[in-house]
Amino acid sequence: MKVWLALILALQCALASQAGEAPPLAEDPVVEQRLMVISEELRCLVCQNETLAASRAELAQDLRREVRNLIKEGKSDAQIKEFLVSRYGDFVLYRPPFNLKTLMLWFGPFLLLIVGVLVLMRLVRRNLRSAVPAALDPEQRKKALSLLKDTETPS
Repeated sequence: MKVWLALILALQCALASQAGEAPPLAEDPVVEQRLMVISEELRCLVCQNETLAASRAELAQDLRREVRNLIKEGKSDAQIKEFLVSRYGDFVLYRPPFNLKTLMLWFGPFLLLIVGVLVLMRLVRRNLRSAVPAALDPEQRKKALSLLKDTETPS
């Protein structure tokens, strides 16, 4: 029994040593509220399909810390976004602007859909054309009938 108790105690100590540090509580609720609004409009660069506010990645935590510092410095929301775009590109914005660089990002899925539909239509038309039997001329019809008669006679 003592062995089991020692083993459980050792496991608890090992798990406690692996525990991460809890994030600090909000020092200023106004800053935290503004941070949440801004980070909802930013993309996590690791997860890519989550907002910065929803991500638990370490880089997302670092970016939130950076945004928090910029808010404390008195930067506006636009200045903070501008800073992050200059550092990471338009990809950091969850809704990137419509410009020449992001043209494929906005219209790429539609172009792929149109190309896919056109290819599908062409394949269907080709299959329909090849599926229609060609008309036989009278000589070919006679030859086919003679072949069929030969197979009907018992050997």
